[in-house]
Amino acid sequence: MDDRGGDGRLCLVTGAGGYIGGRLVPALLDAGYRVRCMARSARRLRDHPWAERVEIAEADATDPEPTRRALDGVDVAYYLIHAIGGGAGFAAADRRAARTFAAAARDAGVGRLVYLGGMAPDEDLSPHLRSRAEVGRIMLGAGVPAVWLRAAVIIGSGSASFEVLRYLTERLPVMVTPRWVRTRIQPIAIRDVLHYLVASADLPAEVSGGFDIGGPDVLTYRDMMLRYAAVAGLRKRLIVPVPVLSPWLSSLWVGAVTPVPGRLARPLVESLRNEVVCRDPDIGRYIRPPDGGRAGFERAVSLALRRVREADVATRWSSASVPGAPSDPLPTDPDWAGGSLYTDERACDVDAPPQHLWEVVEGIGGEHGWYSFPLAWRARGVLDRLVGGVGLRRGRRDPRRLRIGESVDFWRVEEVEPGRLLRLRAEMRLPGLAWLELGVAERHGRARYTQRALFHPRGLPGHCYWWAFKPFHDRVFGGMCRGIAHAAEAGAARPSRTGRAR
Repeated sequence: MDDRGGDGRLCLVTGAGGYIGGRLVPALLDAGYRVRCMARSARRLRDHPWAERVEIAEADATDPEPTRRALDGVDVAYYLIHAIGGGAGFAAADRRAARTFAAAARDAGVGRLVYLGGMAPDEDLSPHLRSRAEVGRIMLGAGVPAVWLRAAVIIGSGSASFEVLRYLTERLPVMVTPRWVRTRIQPIAIRDVLHYLVASADLPAEVSGGFDIGGPDVLTYRDMMLRYAAVAGLRKRLIVPVPVLSPWLSSLWVGAVTPVPGRLARPLVESLRNEVVCRDPDIGRYIRPPDGGRAGFERAVSLALRRVREADVATRWSSASVPGAPSDPLPTDPDWAGGSLYTDERACDVDAPPQHLWEVVEGIGGEHGWYSFPLAWRARGVLDRLVGGVGLRRGRRDPRRLRIGESVDFWRVEEVEPGRLLRLRAEMRLPGLAWLELGVAERHGRARYTQRALFHPRGLPGHCYWWAFKPFHDRVFGGMCRGIAHAAEAGAARPSRTGRAR
């Protein structure tokens, strides 16, 4: 293996706003590489702690010319794009993006491609694993030295696989489970995945191919749940496997218990029908194990739980945009797109300093809730889940701080102007597009809170939706305005440790 380290070489990272990419970028920077991130919108990366240390190139992987420009001068390109949960056409979308990117990398003279995908056992693959395997073959056939790293379940704070495991185990002391809980799996810690990704940039040019990566333990999913319970200090779980739950029913079950929505849970569940155990140990010939060795399952879980409990989760599975969710920017013209734009606007003075009001605004959602009519919010989340949406249980990555592109329950952060404005875009299933703006200002020495809900209806169903729910707006939006003001005033009046009001 080459031991040069980064030496200032340029790495391009796709998917930098996602779970893996958002952690790979700082790992590459720490290893001495220069980093360029390719994203459809540079704004979405603006608030990441490493944003000022990287170049950002705006390009869509399906658009050849901008992708080719983004790859100019790149030594190593990381391909971390996958349309999981993107509906029936996700495989075609994956294929198109991978072919475009591979061709652009070849034309730009990129020195190496690195792709992280799933393991591809010989038996009948799930659609999710089959698509990932196809992308891996496209990368290997690009005419550029390429490495396809194949991982099974990734254990790390905020990963979709870890969230499913955590919520199933913690919420269900007795489980009737489908037969996939008996499938053998070789999980790997996120820190070890990042180790192999970074080290792949230093592989000699003659090394090209697919390599399985995994931790030291081979377990069934049942074993993983029992071991998770032991690490988390829970009572031993009773697990009763049955042979009747189909992937579709299993995904509904997972979606009902965990924050992961059904359309994302289904490809994860379907992939568990395949045994995913390392069959190709050749990666050890080229890349040394991490310092201290590969993390065992219990250690990986312990590290992830510590991050969760300390609210120190760098990225989450929900960091990536939801396929099919609205992505249009907030309209500024009331007659935007030739249609109506319904609004609900409220404001109030708050007997608290603006910074205390902002703390409440930026901390909204997740464990803090929405400050009004909790039953209505929960019911809306359940309804969204029933129609295939993300629901209310995604929560948030950090209980106090937000950055553009993050999810907050069934919203996504579209804009943050610290101390002044938070704009959220709805990702629940709606017959239209919706936004929620929360503003903070100073007025005559006091804080002024403003709140604006906007809805752009899609056809007659959209108009009917708005007017059907309008009677609830005073209870929900009015209550939210009053609740946020009250929370800010209560926080400002709470004594500090010195005994004075804060």
